[in-house]
Amino acid sequence: MTDRKLISRPILLLGLVSLLTDMASEMLYPIAPLYLTGTLGASLIAVGLLEGVAEGMGGWLKGYFGALSDRLGTRAPFVRAGYTLSALSKPLPGLWPASGAVALGRLADRLGKGLRSAPRDALLASYAPAGAQGRAFGFHRAMDTAGAVLGPLAALAFLAWRPGDYRTLFLLAFFPGLLAALCVWRVADAPFPPAPTRRFAPFAVFAYWRAAPRDYRRLVAALTLFGLVNSSDAFLILKAKQVGFSDAAAVGGYVLYNAVYALAAYPAGDLADRLGKRRVMCWGLGLYAAAYVGFALLTQAWQAWACFAAYGLYAAATEGVSKAWIADLAPPEQRGAAMGLQTLLASFSVVVASATAGLLWEKAHPAAPFWVAAAGATLSLLWLRAATRA
Repeated sequence: MTDRKLISRPILLLGLVSLLTDMASEMLYPIAPLYLTGTLGASLIAVGLLEGVAEGMGGWLKGYFGALSDRLGTRAPFVRAGYTLSALSKPLPGLWPASGAVALGRLADRLGKGLRSAPRDALLASYAPAGAQGRAFGFHRAMDTAGAVLGPLAALAFLAWRPGDYRTLFLLAFFPGLLAALCVWRVADAPFPPAPTRRFAPFAVFAYWRAAPRDYRRLVAALTLFGLVNSSDAFLILKAKQVGFSDAAAVGGYVLYNAVYALAAYPAGDLADRLGKRRVMCWGLGLYAAAYVGFALLTQAWQAWACFAAYGLYAAATEGVSKAWIADLAPPEQRGAAMGLQTLLASFSVVVASATAGLLWEKAHPAAPFWVAAAGATLSLLWLRAATRA
C-alpha cells in the first residue's frame, strides 16, 4: 500500500505532469526514427547524430539550469518554463513536414527538458521524507513511464486507424503536453537557502565537482562511463524491425519495455532504500548487459520481446535509483548542481554513444553497437562495485 506521507501532493502533481508530458513525447519518440528513415528518407547516421546532439544540448542545459536554480534559491520557475516549452514543440513536424521540422521539434523538446530536469529532481528530493528517496523517485519514474506506455499505445491506435498519417499524430501530441503545462503551474516551490553569492557563468556547474563528496565523484564517473556506450533507444526499435517486426510490433516492443519499467520502478526504489542503492544499481547494469547481448544475437521475433522486458527491468533498477543516490549525497542547496552535473555528463556521453552506434551499425555490423554497449555496462558495473558505497 502506498505511504500517504511519502506520496505527498507535490510529488503526486510532479508525477502527473511527468505522465502527461511523457505520454505526449512517447507518442512521437518511437515513430520519429521510422518517420525520418522511411517517409523523409534520412540515414541512420543522421538519426544517431540528431539524437546525440539533442541529448547533448539538453544535458548541458540540465547542468546549467540546475546550478542556476541553486544560485537563485528557487526551482519551480525552471520546472514550469521547461514543461511549457516541451508542450509547444510537439506539433511542429505536423505543421511543417520536413526533416528540419523533426530536428527543430526534437531540439526544442530537449531544451525544455534541460530547463526543468535538474530543478525538478532537486524539488522532488526536497519533498521526499528522509530515508525514502528511492521510493519517491521510484514513484515519479513509474508515473513518468506510465506515460511512455500510454503514448505509444495511443500512437499505435491512431496509426491502425490512419496508417502512415504521421503529420496528424504530431499535432495530436500537443494536447497531453498542454495539459501537463497547465498542471505544472500548481506545483509549489520548496524553499531552501540559496548558494553563496558569487559570479555565475555557464561553466559554474563544474565548480560543484571540486566540493562534491568522493562517493558522488565515483558514482558520476561510473554513470558517465556507462553513458558513453548507452545509445538512443531508437536503435532497439530498428533492431527489432531487422528481425521481422512491423512498425506496429516494433513500437509494441517499446511499449512492453516501458510497461515493465513502470511496474517495477517503485518496487526497485523500495529495494534501494532497504538493501542499498549500489546493490540495486549493479543488478540493473547486469540486466542491461544481458539485454544488449540478447539484442546483438537476435534471430527471431520472440527473442526481441524478452530483451525489451529485460531492458525495462534495467531501467527500473537504475534511472530513479541513481537520482535518489545523488540526492542522498548532496545537501539541499547543492542538489540542482549535483543533479545537473551528472545529467550533463551523461547527456554528452550519449552524443558519443548515439553517433558511434549509427556508424557501427552502417559501417561494421548491426550487432556491433549492442556488443560494445554490453561490454561498457559490464565495466561500469565492476567500477561501481569496487569504488562506491551505498
